[in-house]
Amino acid sequence: MKVLVIGGGAREHALCRSLSLDPDVTALHCAPGNAGIAEVAELHPVDQLDGDAVARLATELGAELVVVGPEAPLVAGVADAVRAVGIPVFGPSREAAQLEGSKAFAKDVMAGAGVPTARSYVCTTPEEIDEALDAFGAPYVVKDDGLAAGKGVVVTEDVEQARAHALACDRVVIEEYLDGPEVSLFAITDGVTVLPLRPAQDFKRALDGDEGPNTGGMGAYSPLPWADPKLVDEVMDTVLQPTVDELRRRGTPFSGLLYAGLAITGRGVRVIEFNARFGDPETQVVLARLRTPLAGVLLNSANGTLDDQAPLSWSDDAAVTVVVASHNYPDTPRTGDPIEGLDEIAEQDAPHAYVLHAGTKRDGDAILSAGGRVLSVTATGTDLAEARERAYAAVGRIRLDGSQHRTDIARKAAEA
Repeated sequence: MKVLVIGGGAREHALCRSLSLDPDVTALHCAPGNAGIAEVAELHPVDQLDGDAVARLATELGAELVVVGPEAPLVAGVADAVRAVGIPVFGPSREAAQLEGSKAFAKDVMAGAGVPTARSYVCTTPEEIDEALDAFGAPYVVKDDGLAAGKGVVVTEDVEQARAHALACDRVVIEEYLDGPEVSLFAITDGVTVLPLRPAQDFKRALDGDEGPNTGGMGAYSPLPWADPKLVDEVMDTVLQPTVDELRRRGTPFSGLLYAGLAITGRGVRVIEFNARFGDPETQVVLARLRTPLAGVLLNSANGTLDDQAPLSWSDDAAVTVVVASHNYPDTPRTGDPIEGLDEIAEQDAPHAYVLHAGTKRDGDAILSAGGRVLSVTATGTDLAEARERAYAAVGRIRLDGSQHRTDIARKAAEA
């Protein structure tokens, strides 16, 4: 099978790494990719938001499966353009991707499906914003209705900060605060059958102790030793299957990766948000534990044959990912700095620890930082403590001027 992956972050590197290990994959391409992905896939320049350009590239390459990684191309309708030329694609249509593209749409779908979520108001005027903030009180949860690369949400005790964020959005969702730990659960679906993956937890705040601003994610781990063993079954029954069924009922079937961001509250599981693609950095740890070859599963989703898929096989190992970010992330990150130590990790830490590239580019023999989140250092171990130890040992070998990372990824879970 010839596979083309669209995107250029650590999520796409994780996908490409897994696909490169799949014996059924005879050729692997990625567009536009990054310096790390170039080691396992052939790179091609493309505007990943241009569906026609992506479809042309897939046709030229003779791709038999296209995997769309990021949310922006999905919301832009790239999967539709690829399907239109007859190539199977893993990723929802433009209409179905509105589950992530519009939080108001997602709330409407959840209401129709009876999915438990936070009470909320959709606001477009200053008066509506003030009424909603007053109705819920602190802590305030304010979400930009559209795509914001994981940084469109403000949770604050400060009403003025909440109001300022709301006023900066064209349309905003203001909702009640959900207490309790958060869980990310991915499911692969063909619009009818839903196949859940293993849950993970990510760390959104920039600094240790969940301090600092929200980011796209600073690390993740799986499994969750503190979670109820019945959690996945419960979320399947109350969230994932009802959502897929509701979208199909509306005439907008969802095929691809359905990502449920969940809060485990005192009143039960509640959906915080949906995403329409693999999450970053949770993908890094989930795929590190998946033993079933990936390409066939994604192809079954694309072809509507997921009911033929054998049960997934999983490693009992734990996995931890630590994100190494550039100076001043998530504000205006500094780029263009050389990254050193990657060869040492490959020589001394493999196969238990490895580096997935996020924001990197090659300049001659040098690899330079080219984004806010630069690397995802991923490690496996017999338990979370061993996986943590291996991940942070590898992080310690990386030399990137001004770089930052959290030191507490999976610490509480490992010590529990």
